[in-house]
Amino acid sequence: MGRGKIEIKRIDNTTSRQVTFSKRRSGLFKKAKELAILCDAEVGLVVFSGTGRLYEFASTSMKSVIDRYSEAKEDHHQTMSVSAEAKVWQREAGSLRQQLHNLQEHHRQLLGQQLSGLDVKDLQSLENKPEMSLRNIRLKKEQLMVDQIQELNRKGSLMHQENKELYKKVSLVHQENIELQKKLHGSRVNKHPTSATIQYRIMTTENDNVPVNLELSRPNNNAEKEKSGTPTLSDGGQN
Repeated sequence: MGRGKIEIKRIDNTTSRQVTFSKRRSGLFKKAKELAILCDAEVGLVVFSGTGRLYEFASTSMKSVIDRYSEAKEDHHQTMSVSAEAKVWQREAGSLRQQLHNLQEHHRQLLGQQLSGLDVKDLQSLENKPEMSLRNIRLKKEQLMVDQIQELNRKGSLMHQENKELYKKVSLVHQENIELQKKLHGSRVNKHPTSATIQYRIMTTENDNVPVNLELSRPNNNAEKEKSGTPTLSDGGQN
């Protein structure tokens, strides 16, 4: 007579639960060992009891099994990632192809082609689209022209300000040249006039071709001697 079917649920009795855990753990480990021997498989089994105690079985070594599991898991994850990414790109390519087809059809309709399937409302909407496009183009053009005019006005204001500053500097230099010219004309020396004259040319900002003559004189020794009555010695040996 066979055993009755056991209902799979948590055992409430602590003693019964511990006995069942011990029996089934031993049977599980026995099956894992048989699987490794019969099928030449690398088996690793880890079990934690309800109290937190660790039980483990490995056909080779637990570290080897865990390392192999990590590598296989990573390779599987990469394979799944590549496959999922390929599917995403395929869907994206299909969506782009559909958008391209719609744009090409709309372009042909704007050119007056393939209008057989359109009703009056669609034709009216198609007729209004070029007008809206031209309006938007004109508005954009006007905005660009306004921006360019504002930029030119700004540059013109800067150039005007720089011109004023340069005009002030030129006026200051011109005034300094006039003062220098006045000083040169008012400081002539004529104590001992003589025919020997040295001429200098000074260029002014008002007229670059107007020379300013400065006369420098040297004293006449013979005239001074005659006035003072000083005797002169001759080479003839006069007494």
